[in-house]
Amino acid sequence: MPQSRFALSAAFALLLSLPAAAAEVDAQASYILTLGGINIAAMNVDLNDNGRSYSLDLDANVAGFGAVVASGTAKASSQGASASNGLVSQSFDLQTRAQGEIFTVDVTFAGRDVSSFQVEPPIVDNYDRVPIERNHLSGAGDFLSAFVLKGGALDKSLCQRKVGIFTGVERFNIAMSYAREEVANSPRTGYQGPVVLCTVDYQPVSGHFTSSDITNYLADSDRIVIWYAPLGETGYFIPYRVLLGTNMGDLSMVLTGMKY
Repeated sequence: MPQSRFALSAAFALLLSLPAAAAEVDAQASYILTLGGINIAAMNVDLNDNGRSYSLDLDANVAGFGAVVASGTAKASSQGASASNGLVSQSFDLQTRAQGEIFTVDVTFAGRDVSSFQVEPPIVDNYDRVPIERNHLSGAGDFLSAFVLKGGALDKSLCQRKVGIFTGVERFNIAMSYAREEVANSPRTGYQGPVVLCTVDYQPVSGHFTSSDITNYLADSDRIVIWYAPLGETGYFIPYRVLLGTNMGDLSMVLTGMKY
């Protein structure tokens, strides 16, 4: 996988945050992803949670963006236990198809630790790739369930959290902080009403390339933000909008439809 595509996948990982559930919930969410104001992908997400276990399924069609993002498809799924304080990953898989090539990731978790992972084709360990150490496989979840927010109200407490994420290729941490409360009022989006804005600090740990311009840009960036909206009256919250500044333009994900 070229370094530009590899590093950009870390950026996408920040954007693929989806709804969660602790009571019985059957929800769907749709998003449009843009880069520099140009539509590059449409994503649909299905969530099923019976209060004990959950499944998340993502299906994306990627239109592409020149030589930066190849057109194709992506499918990802996460399964695990639905706990009172969030989702606990037990398995995660990803498959992308682009330019006639297939890339797959399979990860299994035991509690908050990675128990096994496989990537095909394997990532080449160049001299500038940071090795994944054994201790990096502890205290992490997958990127579909890692951004689950649960709370009693749409307030600053939703943003006060730290999350470890393992994609099968890279380990990184996310530290979120409260910025302010706003109101979403665009009729072109899938939700209108109060939202909470959280800032995000991206902290690469291992698996990334030290020479990657995108990884280094994200690590230094102060323009990674997520607006969260309530998933009805369930007590769970989903991203309404995600904005991530990159050296190729703003990478943005916007909620266009929601059913629950």
